[in-house]
Amino acid sequence: MNDAEESRGRLVNVRKFRLLDMDNMQSSEERDEYEKDYARLIQTPAFRRLQGKSQVFGAGTGDYYRTRLTHSLEVSQIAREVARRLGKTYTFLSANQHPGLVLQPEVVEIAALAHDLGHPPFGHKGEEVLNSLLMEEHNIPYEGNAQNYRILMFLEKRAGSESGLDLTAATLLAINKYPFSLGEAGRLKGVYTSEWGAIDSLRRAWEMPIGCATLEAQLMDLCDDIAYSTHDIEDGIRAGKIQMTSVFFEDERLIRAVVQEIENDEGNAAMDWGSIDIRNKVIKVLEHYLSQWQAVYTQCDREASRARREMKARWVSRFANHVGIIDDPANGWKKITFVRDGTHDLDLHRTMEVLKKLAWVTMIQDFRVQRLQKGSEIIIRRLWESFKEHATGRYILPPDWIESYERHREKWPWERLVADYIAGMTDSYAEKLYAELYAGKSGTIYERD
Repeated sequence: MNDAEESRGRLVNVRKFRLLDMDNMQSSEERDEYEKDYARLIQTPAFRRLQGKSQVFGAGTGDYYRTRLTHSLEVSQIAREVARRLGKTYTFLSANQHPGLVLQPEVVEIAALAHDLGHPPFGHKGEEVLNSLLMEEHNIPYEGNAQNYRILMFLEKRAGSESGLDLTAATLLAINKYPFSLGEAGRLKGVYTSEWGAIDSLRRAWEMPIGCATLEAQLMDLCDDIAYSTHDIEDGIRAGKIQMTSVFFEDERLIRAVVQEIENDEGNAAMDWGSIDIRNKVIKVLEHYLSQWQAVYTQCDREASRARREMKARWVSRFANHVGIIDDPANGWKKITFVRDGTHDLDLHRTMEVLKKLAWVTMIQDFRVQRLQKGSEIIIRRLWESFKEHATGRYILPPDWIESYERHREKWPWERLVADYIAGMTDSYAEKLYAELYAGKSGTIYERD
C-alpha cells in the first residue's frame, strides 16, 4: 500500500468512526456505514414526528403547506445535488487533505434530514417558550440545534444501544453547524454541555480548526436557507399572505418592515449591509421578484399553481447553481457560500436574505399567525406547569420516560427530561394533551402515547 492509499484509509476510518462502536470503522456488511446512518435516522419516531410539526403554518393547516418533514426532505434533495456538483468542480475535495474538507452527498443528505429534529411543536415559538421557561427557572437553555444531538445521542435508541443511534463521526459533525458549547458564556447557538464532550472529542480527532464547521455542515446550512427563502415564499403566495400585485410589493409598510428585520438581525454581520443602501436593495429585489412573477404567470397561461412552482424552481436553481467554495483566510479554512468569479457573491447572498425577511414579515408576523403562536405559547407553558414538579409530574408521564429518568437521573435533571418530552410532541399531540388536562376533554385509557 502506498502513502496515498494509507492516507485515504486513515481519512475514511476517522470519518466512519462511531463513538459507541470503535471496532467497526469499516462496514462488516454489504451496506456502507452511511447507508446504516440513513436507515437508523429515517426509521426513528423523532423523524416520523416531523410530519406533525410546524414549518411556517401549523401542521394540519392544509394538505398543501410544508411541515418540518417535507421541508427537511426538500433541503436534503437540494444539498445532495449541490454536493454532487461541487465534487465534480473542486478537485481538492477528492485529494483527502482533511476529513472536514470532504463533501459526500450521502452524508450531506443525512445531515439535512436530521437538521430540524430538535424543533419542538409550534415552530420557532415553541423553541422560544421552552428556552424561556428553562432559563427563568433553572438557568439551562433549550436550543433546537443542540436538541438534535440530545435526540441522536441519547433519546432515540437502536437495537444493541442504550443511548442514541451511534451515527458516524462524519454525520454527527455534518449536523454541527454551530461548533460551540452552550456552556460558554454568551453562546446562544451550539451544543448542550452534556453532548459537547463527545462532539468536541470528534472535532479534536479530526483536528478541526476552533469555531469552524465541516464543509458538509456548511453546505447543509446554506441549503436550509435556500429552501427557506424559496419554498416558504411559495407557501406564502398560496396562502394569500404574499399577494403578487404591485400594490402589495410597493407598500411602504412592507418595505420598511423588511429593512427593519435586516437591520435588527445580529447574525447578518457577514453581509456587510452597512456598506450599501439597504432600502434600495430591498426595493430592487421586490421589484425583480414581482416582474419575474408577471412573466412566469403569463408563460404558465395565467395558472397560479404552475406559476408558483416555476418561480420556486427558478430561484432554487439560481441559488443552488451559484454555491461554491472559497478560502476563508480569517480561519485558515474553506467556506461554502455563493460564489462569482472566485469570490463571495455578496449581492446574491443579500438577495436571499431579503427573500428570507420577506417570508418572515409577511407570514410569521401576520396577526393571525401571531394569534396561533400566542395559543401555542399558552399550551406549552401549561404543559410545563403540569409536568415540572417531579413529585406530581411522574404520575402523568409515560412509564418508559420515568424508567429512563430513573436510570439516568445522576446525569439528567428532571427539568431536562420534561423539556425533552414536550419538545418531542407534534403540534396536534400537544393540543390533545392540553385539552385533556385543561379543557375538560376526556381522553381514554386505551389511547397509547
